Amino acid sequence: MMIFAGSGSQQLTQKICRYLHVSAGKNEVIQFSDGNTFVRVLENVRGRHVYIVQSTIFPTNDNFMELLFWIDALKRASAESVTAVIPYLSYAKGDKKDEPRVSIRARVCADAIEAAGADRVVTMDLHAAQIQGFFRIPVDNLYAHRVLCQEIEKMDLRDIVIVAPDTGFAKDARRYASYLRTSVAIADKRRPEHDEESEILEIIGEVSGKTAVIVDDFTISGGTLINVSTELMERGAKEVYAVVSHGVLAEHAAQKIDGSPITRLLATDTVENHPNSLPKKIQFVSVAPLFGEAIRRIHNRESISAMFPDSNNI
Repeated sequence: MMIFAGSGSQQLTQKICRYLHVSAGKNEVIQFSDGNTFVRVLENVRGRHVYIVQSTIFPTNDNFMELLFWIDALKRASAESVTAVIPYLSYAKGDKKDEPRVSIRARVCADAIEAAGADRVVTMDLHAAQIQGFFRIPVDNLYAHRVLCQEIEKMDLRDIVIVAPDTGFAKDARRYASYLRTSVAIADKRRPEHDEESEILEIIGEVSGKTAVIVDDFTISGGTLINVSTELMERGAKEVYAVVSHGVLAEHAAQKIDGSPITRLLATDTVENHPNSLPKKIQFVSVAPLFGEAIRRIHNRESISAMFPDSNNI
């Protein structure tokens, strides 16, 4: 196998390579003054099984286009296969046509990745599982909940209740609760506009006197986590923690979370090019071993689902 890093996942790629005891492939990216992106593979990949690791965030469009160029460059260099490892797929949020005259952006991205020549996609905690069906090539959607639950256990928290920030994440929240053997509460949320602001209408479940742990797939502005944490404290929660698969944390989000009732925000390292410095309240746990093991299993034609024995039991 050969593993290459895109601009959006330099650090994560190095960690994956250390897990697999291989060296990252040599490549380069040049950004021209007119905004054009130029990529070049600096090693012979003919007949090799190649993995290109690239999160499509900060800057989203540049990193997505760079991913397409890497796939194309590797295929034109006669790689036997090219697997796009996309730790965080930003446009996964655009998974449906939920209002008139809008694009299903995730489907457009899926078509582009296929058209560029990818043979397989590996990603983690897609915003909606049905996005796998947008592709005609194999898609392995990895789950971060085990890694995050293990980190929660290390915190030695007492009287935990897992809180879903909305009804759409209730099933995923039960996966966390099942692993930690605790109960679930659900926040009833609505988002009237496209301004990344949400309104919490109700908390369903008992949270008084408990340590609340809000779980979600990602946070961008931090608005939902902050609003839910405030409501939980008003309803008698002792402490509030937040756990997300993808800590996107757009501009000023980290500072807002730092001033919120949230004691600690735990996220994975799928996003690394944050626009602002991050406070100590935000902690990261690496999913490099998860991606490294998935790559190893794909390369050796072994089962990926065996990595997640409890994923279908919720």
